[in-house]
Amino acid sequence: MRPRLPEHAVHLRAARMVDIDAGTIVEPGSVLVQGERIVDVSPSSLPEGTVEIDLGDVTLLPGLMDMEVNLLLGGPDHASPLVAVQDDPAVRSLRAVFNARRTLRAGFTTVRNLGLFVQTGGILLDVALKKAIDLNWIEGPRIVPAGHAICPTGGHLDPTMFQKLGPGVLPLTVEEGIADGEAEIRRAVRYQIKYGAQLIKVCASGGVMSHTGPAGAQQYSTEELKVVVDEAHRAGLRVAAHAHGDDGIRAAIEAGIDCIEHGSLMSDETMDRFIELERFLVPTTYLADGMDVSHAPPELQAKAAEVFPKAKATISKAIERGVRIACGTDAPAIPHGKNAKELIALVDRGMTPLQALRAATTVAAELIDVDDRGRIAPELYADVIAVPGNPLEDIGATENVVFVMKGGQIARNDVTAGADRG
Repeated sequence: MRPRLPEHAVHLRAARMVDIDAGTIVEPGSVLVQGERIVDVSPSSLPEGTVEIDLGDVTLLPGLMDMEVNLLLGGPDHASPLVAVQDDPAVRSLRAVFNARRTLRAGFTTVRNLGLFVQTGGILLDVALKKAIDLNWIEGPRIVPAGHAICPTGGHLDPTMFQKLGPGVLPLTVEEGIADGEAEIRRAVRYQIKYGAQLIKVCASGGVMSHTGPAGAQQYSTEELKVVVDEAHRAGLRVAAHAHGDDGIRAAIEAGIDCIEHGSLMSDETMDRFIELERFLVPTTYLADGMDVSHAPPELQAKAAEVFPKAKATISKAIERGVRIACGTDAPAIPHGKNAKELIALVDRGMTPLQALRAATTVAAELIDVDDRGRIAPELYADVIAVPGNPLEDIGATENVVFVMKGGQIARNDVTAGADRG
């Protein structure tokens, strides 16, 4: 078990820190932490017994957030197994322990685990992982779990589709998210909520790696999507939809879905409506640069070659037009621990470094409807990371995290620094 929070205050000192709201560098960086919260920024005095941690020539940032990961799959590189039908729930859980720690050490202190699509016997493994982290049994980011993704038979998040399995080889239940028709969808959503999901993930269109149909094809009817929204919103939960195609995106936002994942083929007309309805977009745009499709079947490689360039252009247009964009990687489609690659890709698509940082802090906090993180400010969680250089000038600095504090607990400190009582 990780150690309990120290009773004494902790004073973090650094050469600089980023004021996310003002979009400026503050020199020096100075943050006073007590327990799991920030109590003061640039304090003029320190309580007796305060422990000083001098991090030197680095920049302090609020902990970053990744709004689309699946910690139960993959690992630190593309060689890690991704086959959705071979690992049992115990192996997946152990895999997630590794991935959670790696993600936290990369500076991402909050994530949305966005939809299991594996056979678990109805156990919500991401909810179990969240509990273990919250109890300090293991290290990892704060998790907003979605439970099982809600998906039609043969849809993009049906694991038997990915593996081209024959009938009856891997039976999946409504509890595991495979739901057809309004009655089954209601039951599937209610089951996820009952056992701890804090948002709902639904499959609204095909995917680039789908064997069943084009990436843009709408997979649930508009009426079925409305059922998902009805059940989730009445329980106070938001809904995220996997959607590449314009028809699926338009149906999802008209049904009331709060957030679109990917959005690759969104038309100008749908983007107009998207902005009007003030929906969120999690573009996972680094996939178009970094996803390894070399071992995929030729037809899927061809689909990626068609979709990815269009997706990059769509995201650039969304940035230019001011769509609310939150950072999300779709890890392990890119390796866990490489989450900052998404920030670099967002800047490459047209964001300023500040906008990219906000996508991973304040906008992400707004998406998950919290006001207790995303900034370095009094009363917020002491989620603070440090990087060399100035990330407002070079977003690539976020790939070199040297210090991570989550809720007042130090998860990483690669800086040679003295610590003494002030």
